Amino acid sequence: MTIAYRKVIRVFVVIRFRVGEAQQAAFGERLQAAVDVLALQKGFVAARTGRNVDDPELLALTLEFENVGSYRRALSPYDVKLTAVPLLSEAIDEPTAYEDLLP
Repeated sequence: MTIAYRKVIRVFVVIRFRVGEAQQAAFGERLQAAVDVLALQKGFVAARTGRNVDDPELLALTLEFENVGSYRRALSPYDVKLTAVPLLSEAIDEPTAYEDLLP
């Protein structure tokens, strides 16, 4: 009997926010708290945040997880729902999760 294993594909998440420059300091604190709680989740690999160089009110959070399942499960714990999900609900409404195409 041969067992086929599905190749595990890393997932990166790109979440964009539109935040006025005057609100960015407070938003940054909330963003850090969200990243801190997500970083504790199984399958978390890395996170980055940034501001668009051409549009300073456009901020981005990128997250990397071992696979899509670990990303989805990372959003379920109570502390994530309390800290990260309210912030993530303020994101620009667009698809966020991408499969890594390059090895």
